[in-house]
Amino acid sequence: MNDDNLFDERPELDRETTSINQLNDLGNRAVQLGLIAGHGYHGGKYEILRQGKAILLSSQEAATYLAELIASVRS
Repeated sequence: MNDDNLFDERPELDRETTSINQLNDLGNRAVQLGLIAGHGYHGGKYEILRQGKAILLSSQEAATYLAELIASVRS
């Protein structure tokens, strides 16, 4: 592997890490608020446990879902 390729991939890795951290923070906040029972990656999708059901979403869909869920109790 060329060292230049490592540097080219670094910004993408940083974005993915930030995205994962933000998603985890949203999930933890939703748990604290009692909106969901749990969350995490499962089988390549992001799983949200809510009202006795497992909801499988892409990371982006999960972030949107959790943000809207949290916003709904704040308004």
